[in-house]
Amino acid sequence: MTVAALKRAAKESVSGLPRAFWWLWTSTLVNRLGAFVATFTALYLTLERGYSASYAGLVAALHGLGGVVSSLGAGVMADRLGRRPTLLISQTSTAASVALLGFMEHPVAIAAVAGLVGMTSNASRPAVQAMMADIVRPEDRVRAFALNYWAINLGFAISSACAGLIAEYSYLAGFLGEAALTLVCAVVVFVKLPESRPERDTSAGSAEPEIGLGTVLRDGRYMGVVGLSFLLALIFMQSSVALPVAMGMDGWSPSDYGLVIALNGVLIIALQIPVTRLIEHRDPQRLLVVSALLAGYGFGLTAFAGSLGVYALTVVVWTLAEIVNSPTQMGLVVRLSPVHGRGRYQGVHTLSWSAAALIAPLMAGYVIDRFGAAWLWASCAVIGTVAALGYWLLMRDLPAGPAESRRDGATAVPVQRAERAPALAPAPAEPVPAAFPAGEPSGGIGAEAMAGTAAGTVAGTETGAGSCTAVVTGSEIEAEARVEAATGTGAGTGAGAGTVGGTATAVGKTRV
Repeated sequence: MTVAALKRAAKESVSGLPRAFWWLWTSTLVNRLGAFVATFTALYLTLERGYSASYAGLVAALHGLGGVVSSLGAGVMADRLGRRPTLLISQTSTAASVALLGFMEHPVAIAAVAGLVGMTSNASRPAVQAMMADIVRPEDRVRAFALNYWAINLGFAISSACAGLIAEYSYLAGFLGEAALTLVCAVVVFVKLPESRPERDTSAGSAEPEIGLGTVLRDGRYMGVVGLSFLLALIFMQSSVALPVAMGMDGWSPSDYGLVIALNGVLIIALQIPVTRLIEHRDPQRLLVVSALLAGYGFGLTAFAGSLGVYALTVVVWTLAEIVNSPTQMGLVVRLSPVHGRGRYQGVHTLSWSAAALIAPLMAGYVIDRFGAAWLWASCAVIGTVAALGYWLLMRDLPAGPAESRRDGATAVPVQRAERAPALAPAPAEPVPAAFPAGEPSGGIGAEAMAGTAAGTVAGTETGAGSCTAVVTGSEIEAEARVEAATGTGAGTGAGAGTVGGTATAVGKTRV
């Protein structure tokens, strides 16, 4: 591939996304650059403080438990208070708790604050994911989630290398450095990101049903997806839980494990964007089935690893599963989430990973101690197969294409441009969030054309933040085309006139 082709591919991968997304992406990158606690807590407790490995495992479990507790509450906050307040509260609380953890010395205090760090740090995830769904067009969401996941891994790779150097100097400096970078994220959110929560339509006759946690838990298909996400999370967690233990039992050194696991980050950084370009418009059912099989059998192959080369090969296999699964899974979660319940739905999805972070260490330790590592890797293959079958069953009758059919009746579809359109029944639109500052392009247009009673053919045209043309055939003619920017406002003009017998209905209303 030529340099020009590479430049064109890179430009196409990042083009068309709103400015607000890139500020959110920057916040994610900066936050992951400071991921000191997640990387070095075990070493800090065992080497710096002299505690046992069992105690370090208990602290890790409490950190995961904190995430379980906060996932649901943060999802509710994102829907009720808004995405922006939830991010501000979670990030400032994370900064304070991480800094506090660095000064704790008593084992009970360390364990308690570690649980608090897990609670506050995981509280931002539902809000970030809901905001991303709010501000990015449906057809661009897989690409947006992939870019965000790429930022997470890029930041983590850089932070791991830098954190090792910082740890040699001072663990406290690492804790305080992460706290400072998290505060920077909070400032970015406060200054650059407007609220994106969609407003409810309160007009007469259009009242929407209230969405609570009970609504999410009763959504059978969605909870099936959450359960499958939990199974895959159990598999992926073994990379940092069981893999180092198994390699150590086989006589490999920590540096050997570090070399093998580094391949995961390198592959994600190198392949996430180009692979996403290949898969973003393909059938998500097939992608999720294939990714589940790759994850399960990638880890299953570890049972046959006898050299670093084979270990590296297994990492390549399940890393490809991770690259495909992450953006596709997040796109499916948004697709199944009602517009005004995105925070709660994202919170329940985040719960699947938090629960896996709590259970995976316990599962790995029990199976390895009781039956041996080979049984754990075989279990991963079985779990991956079950997850693949589950995705195939759950997604058999999902509507195809970029349109998002929602349980609350809202549908987001691409703008239809035509010179002549037949009369159709009105299609309710996904509410337009106030996600961009005034004057900022949203990357999408909303168009509405309506007709009354009389006779003739009518054309209405309007210009504003963008432009569109609507043509309606009907009896009394009155057409209106309105262009809406992502703030939910727009300016322009529309006109129509004519005479022909018949009855006209709304052509439709769309928003991308």
